[in-house]
Amino acid sequence: MFEFFTLEEFDCQETGANRMSVDFIHQLDELRRRVGFPMKITSGFRDPSHSIEAKKQRPGRHTEGIACDIAVANGFERMNLVHEALKMGCFNGVGIAKSFVHLDTREGARVMWVY
Repeated sequence: MFEFFTLEEFDCQETGANRMSVDFIHQLDELRRRVGFPMKITSGFRDPSHSIEAKKQRPGRHTEGIACDIAVANGFERMNLVHEALKMGCFNGVGIAKSFVHLDTREGARVMWVY
């Protein structure tokens, strides 16, 4: 079904639930093709009861199945991942952390933040 990922990689880490968008994962496949290095998913779908989501006033994009966090080992991976994701035009939410990059396909204007 997917070239580089399995659906199970996106299971909620606390409940095992998984309502990921298949289109989202296909877009990640294309991103993986473009960057040319393996992408480890550190967080995919999150059930609304997940401890991170339960603390929020409104559940985030992970609960919609249109977001994931991808581990990065260095600045080269971080830069290339973000650069290619933005070039694709479908990833409108980008969060930058030292050890991961968050990507999502939210509707509307592009936003970027740091953790």
